[in-house]
Order: sequence, then structure tokens, then C-alpha cells
Amino acid sequence: MTEHSAPDPTEHSRWRPLRLLQAAMDADIARIYAEAHIDGLKPSFVMELLRLNARGAMTIAELAASVQLTHSAVSQKVAAMRAAGLVRTTAGTDGRSKKVTLTARARRIAGQLAAEWRATEAAVAEIEAEIPYPLSQVATDIEAAIRRKSFHDRIAGHLASDPGWHPAEIR
Repeated sequence: MTEHSAPDPTEHSRWRPLRLLQAAMDADIARIYAEAHIDGLKPSFVMELLRLNARGAMTIAELAASVQLTHSAVSQKVAAMRAAGLVRTTAGTDGRSKKVTLTARARRIAGQLAAEWRATEAAVAEIEAEIPYPLSQVATDIEAAIRRKSFHDRIAGHLASDPGWHPAEIR
């Protein structure tokens, strides 16, 4: 018999449908790559690869700023893309930074990646035309709500009234 001490709050999630939807869509994009025999490519790499193809070599910091992600997130992604043979890194001009460039293989598939990006955007537009409230509008509306009151402040406000939250005890 297992010990059961509390209900599982993860049984209810407003995030789960969105995460599952994105995972399913990414899986379909990955299937497109597999059908085209583009090995080692993940849908999450494509924006950075296309950005490097369009703008040329960039430091990780420059690439992160251009795709609106953290330096840490892009650094991890660059390591994965390097392992997949899609980018290479060299020392930057100041010795602390790294320049990221496409490999010959990535340059060869860049046209296919751009075509997939355009096709994916067209497919999303097609889906949005079929639904009463477009996903892009949902994202815009959520961003506006978060500008009015940050997500952090909303979470902190709910935690303040939750008897299960004891920040002073968490160390």
C-alpha cells in the first residue's frame, strides 16, 4: 500500500492543453523533417538556424537577443545544434564570447527550413481562420493582461493566501 498524504494539484492544469498542443504540432513538424531525411533537426532549432542563415555569424548573446530568448537558453540550444552538426562555435573577439556559424550541412538545408517555416505559418493561418478566436490573438491578449499585472505578481498574490506556501521554510 502506498502512502497518500495530499491530493495531487497536477490533476488539474490550464497549461496542459497548450503544452500538449504545442508538443503535438512540434511532433508533426519533426515528422516533416524525418520524411525529408533531415536527421538531427528539432523544430526548436529552426528559428535560430534561419536567423544565422539570414544574418551570418553571431555571438550567443546576439543570437539570444535576436530571437528573444535568454543567453542560457540559446547557449544550451547551440550546444545541442553543435552536437547535431548544424552549427559550429569559435572564440569571439573578447575571449569570453562565442561566435556561432552554420555548418555546410545547415547551409544546404536552409532553403528547406525556410520553406517549412512558411508552410507552417500558412498552416497556422489556415487553422486560425477555422476557429472563432485565433491563437495569435490569444497570445496578444495574454501579453496585454500580463503588462497590466505581471505573471509573477499574480502568482505571488495567490501564494500569499495559500496555507501550503511557507517561503521562510524553503532553504
